[in-house]
Amino acid sequence: MADKSGLHRPLPSNRLEEAISQPGCRPRREILPTSRRAPGLAWTLLVVALLASLLIALLAGKYPLRLADLLDSLASHLGGTSEPPAQQIETVLWQLRLPRILTALLVGGALAAAGAAYQGMFRNPLVSPDILGVSAGAGLGAVLGIFLGLPLPWVQLLAFVGGLLAVSLVYLLASRIKRHDPVLVLVLAGVALGTLLGAGISLLKILADPYSQLPSITFWLLGGLNGVSFVDLASAAPLMLAGLLPLALLRWRINLLSLSDEEAAALGLNISRIRLLLILSATLMTASAVAITGIIGWIGLVVPHMARLLVGPEFSRLLPASLLLGASFLLLTDTLARTLAGIELPLGILTALIGAPFFLLLLARGGRSA
Repeated sequence: MADKSGLHRPLPSNRLEEAISQPGCRPRREILPTSRRAPGLAWTLLVVALLASLLIALLAGKYPLRLADLLDSLASHLGGTSEPPAQQIETVLWQLRLPRILTALLVGGALAAAGAAYQGMFRNPLVSPDILGVSAGAGLGAVLGIFLGLPLPWVQLLAFVGGLLAVSLVYLLASRIKRHDPVLVLVLAGVALGTLLGAGISLLKILADPYSQLPSITFWLLGGLNGVSFVDLASAAPLMLAGLLPLALLRWRINLLSLSDEEAAALGLNISRIRLLLILSATLMTASAVAITGIIGWIGLVVPHMARLLVGPEFSRLLPASLLLGASFLLLTDTLARTLAGIELPLGILTALIGAPFFLLLLARGGRSA
């Protein structure tokens, strides 16, 4: 859409231009600029992958269970049988694996959704939830709590507050600089602050006791789901769902952010307000996840790419696809972490080993297609 002064470039779709004739009008689903419609096979694969991951996670482990054990336990809890299974099965299934599985589903979906939101908001597929210093701020807060010898709930609270403060500081710095592109300034400020916070983490690791504090700091920074409980899940789930709600409600407007700021503003979109709301929502989900699991990288970067290959870039489809795929990815990764070796492997290592080669494959494939 172009005005008489020529300030706005033509929109990529005439149908979108015709449908949104008034500022603030919400675009209809059938006219949004998308590259393709998602086939039903893609959604079937996503749901089947999630259910298969859930079943594998319930049965696999150092104490393997049979499918009959799982069915007997479910029947016992539903009142379908009078003979409950062995106490070991009940303990492993309902007290150890179930909270861990639910946490993996929630955290994986939240990190993937936050990554999809960041990539759409900044119009850059290389952006992840870590770009604004969320993980670095949460890491510094948690390391400080461990260094001070605080109990676990306080460590988690400091991690959550640290992530929110880091993003708030980045946004405040970016809002003070008016002479450059706001998205570029925001990203560069996040990278600079993340480096500074990383230096603070390194300093605390040097000052920490090498026998008691340093191992706890190291394992927390590598990420993991060992030790999570229903209490941790109950404290983080409302925050993650609260961060997810604006992404779902604004899914149509997020598509318009793929246009230039001038074109989006011409369609009645308040760029600054939408971008701030998306940053706060994605940061809330990321900080809540990092507070209970530690730093788990690559999910917010790689999983949205995988979802985009399956369902296309339109955000109303990309968001649920990222949620399903992120939950399956982290659940399978956690199952591997507790079954591959004699000791439990940190999740941050496995997600890097899986995510980095896949991302390089995507880059190579994109280069050949160009």
